[in-house]
Amino acid sequence: MPHPVLTAVEERAEEITAVAESNERLGRLDDQAAKVLRETGVIKMLQPARYGGAEAHPAEFAEAVMEVAGCDGSTGWVAGIVGVHPWEMAMADERVQEEIWGGDNDTWIASPYAPMGVLTPVDGGYRFTGHWQFSSGTDHCDWIFLGAFLGDESGEVAKPPVSYHVILPRSDYRIVEDSWDVVGLRGTGSKDIVVEDAFVPAHRVIPFSKMLDGSAPADAGLVNPTYHVPFTTAFPLGITAAVIGICEGALAHHLAYQRKRVQITGTKVKDDPYVLYAISEAAAEIHASRVALLDNVSRIYDKVAAGVEISFAERAVSRRTQVSAAWRAVRAMDEIVARSGGNGLRMDNPIQRFWRDGHMGMVHAIHVPGAVFHVSALTELGVEPPNGPLRSMI
Repeated sequence: MPHPVLTAVEERAEEITAVAESNERLGRLDDQAAKVLRETGVIKMLQPARYGGAEAHPAEFAEAVMEVAGCDGSTGWVAGIVGVHPWEMAMADERVQEEIWGGDNDTWIASPYAPMGVLTPVDGGYRFTGHWQFSSGTDHCDWIFLGAFLGDESGEVAKPPVSYHVILPRSDYRIVEDSWDVVGLRGTGSKDIVVEDAFVPAHRVIPFSKMLDGSAPADAGLVNPTYHVPFTTAFPLGITAAVIGICEGALAHHLAYQRKRVQITGTKVKDDPYVLYAISEAAAEIHASRVALLDNVSRIYDKVAAGVEISFAERAVSRRTQVSAAWRAVRAMDEIVARSGGNGLRMDNPIQRFWRDGHMGMVHAIHVPGAVFHVSALTELGVEPPNGPLRSMI
């Protein structure tokens, strides 16, 4: 049986599709798109049950994100990014969980996690300043996770750097309007965030090391295996799922467009064996990407459910699987877009929007293959990668 949220998304697919152009025009999610996400429950799939969440299997969350992204890339992207934040919030201090969800468990949390701010210790907490880019869905969020480095009394970053995730209410940060003008995923409203000397109580700060080593869910007393999936498997999941869903959307629109299309040679697409071969090959590759992503997180979930600790080498292979799934899907999408003809790239044809959205999703830091593939190969050779940048996304 499919998860009820997935069923709800399928039932409202036409509504999600209908606001895609409005999302892009506004440069953020249309209020109706956000309303549908709230009402279907996608954002609460990984949220603790005591705050109205589903505590779903992470593969079910990924499937729901793919379904949304297949209707509209921007809405799916926001679902994948904002939807993973309740997963981490479940590991935060109970006081901040109550601050966020105690009055309204439909409250959304934004990010980004890039450590572009500096925390300076003071009595009772920290002073916090910084400037971040790429806060997806931020217009619809009332709280935020922001990455930071610990600084000394003068604001200089400690050596070696120590990373934290910092939780702030909307009143403590500023969204920079007109800071999101890009070629794809325009409707995500992934704007800049500025914090200027905000006070952060100590209970609203999470050491990133506790997320990486898996001690955060144990310290929080969480028993559901969903929360014990490694951060570097769980956090990228929604993003990669969105990219694969976008490619599925491109394929669906391509097929609908090609059914009656006649090429300039006078040959109907349905009679062109070369195009049909390309379509079939691309469909198989996109499906393989979906299967790989879901199988990967399911195998990790099964291991943590059995009480098995996930090794660094296994985390590296997990990341390699995620990255390669996204690249495989986008390459396949390129093959079908290249066979859509000039009219397939007119601005009133959805194919071009999915194509732009998919390529924009590929440039997210989690999809950069270099270090991930490097480290994965080293671990399979039995070589321990050095500390530093090579290990940062694993």
